[in-house]
Amino acid sequence: MNASSRDYGLTLLRVSLGVMWIAHALLKLFVFTLPGTAQFFASVGIPGVLAYPVFAVELLGGIALVFGVYPRQVSLALAPVMLAAAWVHMPNGWLHTNAGGGWEYPVFLTVASLALWLAGDGALALRTSDRFVPADSTRTAPTRAVMA
Repeated sequence: MNASSRDYGLTLLRVSLGVMWIAHALLKLFVFTLPGTAQFFASVGIPGVLAYPVFAVELLGGIALVFGVYPRQVSLALAPVMLAAAWVHMPNGWLHTNAGGGWEYPVFLTVASLALWLAGDGALALRTSDRFVPADSTRTAPTRAVMA
């Protein structure tokens, strides 16, 4: 099967997104620590115990994206995690460099994850599936505008 430049572009999106999810998870482990993350969750009204499964979902989801293991489904499953993060950081303003972190980074990761879900798995994916993907995404070629 020949991969197109579109497929390779989606692979770049998938792998870079996976790396970002892994980095986001490892930040919780090595910088904030998991108990510290649990305390933060509790301080914003989220049960602290959820820090542990959130860490696991981010790490395992990121690894799955890097290797292309059901990337569309994984990216769709990860989106609500970052939507919750965006909600938590909303009072801090837009820029993620603001005190307490703004909502720019979580919203970008959410949108990038949804874009991957909508657009496709990319080339070099180990396992793919058509489950939980948009019905029109099985088109093989993108529509092109005709220039007159």
